[in-house]
Amino acid sequence: MPNRKDGCLQVPLGADKVLLHTCCAPCSGAIIERLLKEGVRPLIYYCNPNIYPYEEYLIRKEECSRYASSLGLEIVDADYDHQQWLDAIKGLESEPERGGRCLQCFKYRLLRAAEYASSHGYRVLTTTLASSRWKSLDQINQAGKWACSMISGQTMNEAPVWWEQNWRKGGLQERRCQIIREQNFYNQQYCGCEFSMQKAPEEPSKN
Repeated sequence: MPNRKDGCLQVPLGADKVLLHTCCAPCSGAIIERLLKEGVRPLIYYCNPNIYPYEEYLIRKEECSRYASSLGLEIVDADYDHQQWLDAIKGLESEPERGGRCLQCFKYRLLRAAEYASSHGYRVLTTTLASSRWKSLDQINQAGKWACSMISGQTMNEAPVWWEQNWRKGGLQERRCQIIREQNFYNQQYCGCEFSMQKAPEEPSKN
């Protein structure tokens, strides 16, 4: 296991590569930069069938792809199936932001990421969702742990370990804003789904 100094990232299993579920370029920039600085190479897994409309999905994907290409990183574009996502959150459409719909959304997307990680030899999974102040870290980690735990019963491949990392700390929020300006990223004004367009959360989440 690599010897990492205090203040450095404590990567599970001492891994030097991780599967990074990525929601958008603004949330990803500082995280990817930090991973590379620490000698950890991320595979960017773009799985966001919640995004509506499809044109918005493409814009966000293209921004992620542009940034990945500039760093020589690979990005995997998961299939866009918004209807399947709608079926997964059915009955939760009226839930508020950071409510039951968001938790189910995280579970859906992170399970697909965990399945990909398992089948492609990635032992560690984390997500850029944990960089957003508008999301609940508790929900994200609950969904991530659940997704990884589900793999054991689905396949003979080894299940990935969920990397519970708060990507808001250690100066990453400040660097996030700098990279958005430096890269001239498209910076969306809503989470992604049609339900989040209707009412934004009143204040950022603290956990």
